[in-house]
Amino acid sequence: MSKNISISDDVYRKLKREKGDRSFSELIEERLERGGKLADVSGEGVLDQETYAAVKDDVRALSDGTLTRLDDETH
Repeated sequence: MSKNISISDDVYRKLKREKGDRSFSELIEERLERGGKLADVSGEGVLDQETYAAVKDDVRALSDGTLTRLDDETH
């Protein structure tokens, strides 16, 4: 018997990338049987809080720089 579950688009993309030619059920089952957690499949919890904050700040700064350059080029 199968069951439907709802996941976010972001988690779906991560699972799809990870599964290759296996089914989602096979991927999840494999990870759970090996003692893993669903977060191991979806990529959650990869970064500790300090690293996450630093990466987020870097991405924000890079994005702001790109937007600034685009504004400069169009004006």
